[in-house]
Parts: sequence; C-alpha cells; structure tokens
Amino acid sequence: MNVNIITLGKLRENYFKEASAEYEKRLSAYCKLKIIELEPSKPIIKIPKSFCTALCSEGEKYTSEEFAEKLLRIGQNLSFIIGSSEGLAESIKSSADLKLSLSDMTFPYQLARIMLLEQIYRAFSINNNGKYHK
Repeated sequence: MNVNIITLGKLRENYFKEASAEYEKRLSAYCKLKIIELEPSKPIIKIPKSFCTALCSEGEKYTSEEFAEKLLRIGQNLSFIIGSSEGLAESIKSSADLKLSLSDMTFPYQLARIMLLEQIYRAFSINNNGKYHK
C-alpha cells in the first residue's frame, strides 16, 4: 500500500524532523510512505487512484481502533493532506474523500504531521496484531 502525506509547509525544528524520521522508518515495514512538502501557496491536486483525506477541525473523529478499521476498509492507496497555519482551502476539504480531525483541540501543523504519522503507524500495528498498540 502507498501512503502519501501532503503538507503545506516544512518541518523546521530538529525534534519534529527526528520524530518524523522515526515514524517513517517504522512505517516502512507496512507501506511505501511518501511525504510531499509544498509551499503554502502551491495548489494541491487530488492524487489519482488514491483515497484522499483532508485534516481539518470539522472532520470526523475516530479512536485509534476505529481509525485502524477505517484504513482496513478503505484498502487502497491513501493520501493525507495537512494544511499550513492558515488551514486548508474549502475546495480541498470539499473534494476530499474524508475529512479527519485529530482532536477538538488546535495543534500546529508540524505537530499534526507527527500525530498523524503516529496514528497511521498505530493503525497498521493494530491491523497486523503488532505489540505497539496497548
């Protein structure tokens, strides 16, 4: 399975870069992960043959187990779109196959990326009966 994470903006702090690298390494056991960092002014085009998920505050919320089940049911290539500090354009949110919220709280887009990577890794671990999820 291919997993794309499209972000508007780059990781700046080393601790975010290190966390991202760790989850990228872990996820390599389960999928082919590609992180695409775009400038916030660049348009995002839906990736063909991919189930697109926009991260936004008005999106659906899942427990880790529900998220794992959702990914299992989708069963195809996945793309996740994370906005910049300005969020995502309405056109991106409305064209997404799913809108996902990580929490009722607001987080910086850099932290949201790490949280998403962790939850994707946790979902694969759950779906493969791994020991990571407790």
